[in-house]
Amino acid sequence: MVRVVSYLDIIIGPLYLLIIYLWARSYQRKRQKKQPIYKWFTRGLMVKCFGAILVCLVYQFYYTGGDTVNYCFSAQTLAKLFSKKPDMFFRLLLGERSYETYCAFDIETDWPFYWKDSAGFFAVRCFAPFCILSFGSYLGTSLLLAATCYTGIWRLFLLYNHVFKNMERQFAISLLFIPSVVFWGSGLLKDNITLASTGLFTAHFYSLLIQRRFNLSNFIYIGIAAFLLSAIKPYILFALVPGSIIWLSNEQLARIKSKALRFVFAPFMFAVGLGAGFYLLTQIGSLLGAYSSVDNVLEKAVISNVDQKQAYYGGNSFDIGDFDPTIGGVSGKAHLAIFATLFRPTLLEAKNPLMLLSALENTYILVLTVFLIIRLKFFGFFRVIGEKPLLLFSLLFALFFAFSVGIATSNFGTLVRLKIPCIPFYVSSLFVIRNLYEQKTKKKLGV
Repeated sequence: MVRVVSYLDIIIGPLYLLIIYLWARSYQRKRQKKQPIYKWFTRGLMVKCFGAILVCLVYQFYYTGGDTVNYCFSAQTLAKLFSKKPDMFFRLLLGERSYETYCAFDIETDWPFYWKDSAGFFAVRCFAPFCILSFGSYLGTSLLLAATCYTGIWRLFLLYNHVFKNMERQFAISLLFIPSVVFWGSGLLKDNITLASTGLFTAHFYSLLIQRRFNLSNFIYIGIAAFLLSAIKPYILFALVPGSIIWLSNEQLARIKSKALRFVFAPFMFAVGLGAGFYLLTQIGSLLGAYSSVDNVLEKAVISNVDQKQAYYGGNSFDIGDFDPTIGGVSGKAHLAIFATLFRPTLLEAKNPLMLLSALENTYILVLTVFLIIRLKFFGFFRVIGEKPLLLFSLLFALFFAFSVGIATSNFGTLVRLKIPCIPFYVSSLFVIRNLYEQKTKKKLGV
């Protein structure tokens, strides 16, 4: 077993947690005077930090190993290389994975994992600077990464509160405090970076193209977010881009005052947005590797689905049935894939404490979904969605992403991790729909 926790963590962990807390309180006090919404800033950050600590403890002492431990060990090898051969370290940091750079490692530095895995080693390179700043501490590295990545989810929180007023408590729950997202999206894992990147992309896309703030920072943040997603988990970008273009098209449609014209142009604008989104994906296909075309995505989905049913995954697999790697083949499994991602594992499928917590969360989401569909009589559910462009984007992204993950995943252990980027968007959408329904009910009653 690889062990990365040391006595150094007892000192560095609490010290860095205190520093992060004091900085957050100071930053909050300055901002809260003009923006009361910042009263949630420190609470959200501390919850994320405790999520990072919990991941460290669970993986080191409950699972006794796993990806996050291997990532930390690998980052520690790069940190040792930095002190021994800084020139080689920077060559590696900038992306050079050659025979020469690999030979720079030795028995003193040890050798990193994920060398042949481009996405995995890219994550190691991202973690290495945090490892250096924390003197190799597992807890310190995790806390610094959590604090840095909090920026992405916080920007998303600000966006939703800007668009939908008087819902800050609901958005605090859906974006800052969902247990599974806090746990899997806070530790020393790729999911932490990709969740933050998804939030940054969404928030700055809105600022740049919908608010039309054509400043350099928006271009930079969108570029960084897209780069990180394409390097680590391209399928998230594959889900984001078409939905974003449809969002932009729908925003333009919402500016037409005539309801009749909006009704006429709506299908056309939706089709244009969808087509433009997928065209843009084909133009950046070289960055997406295996996700550069629909055929590649479907082929990869079938291979991954079959692989995760094997016995070496520990019996936590589920089966939505076999399917062909064609659009027709996967379409027939869409409802099962989406249901699996959003609502499974169920309470009857939970086999360990972590899976039970996920099952309880899934049950709440399922009950809220069914309640809203029944109250809004199905078609009313979709009518409400069409009224708000950000709401439409959130649901399109969440459902398309849920489909993508559910069709390619047949293991609960993998599923609970992979699905976290779509959960904040989906739950936020449910809260918005419920709020809009309550507002309409009050108007009818004359309240």
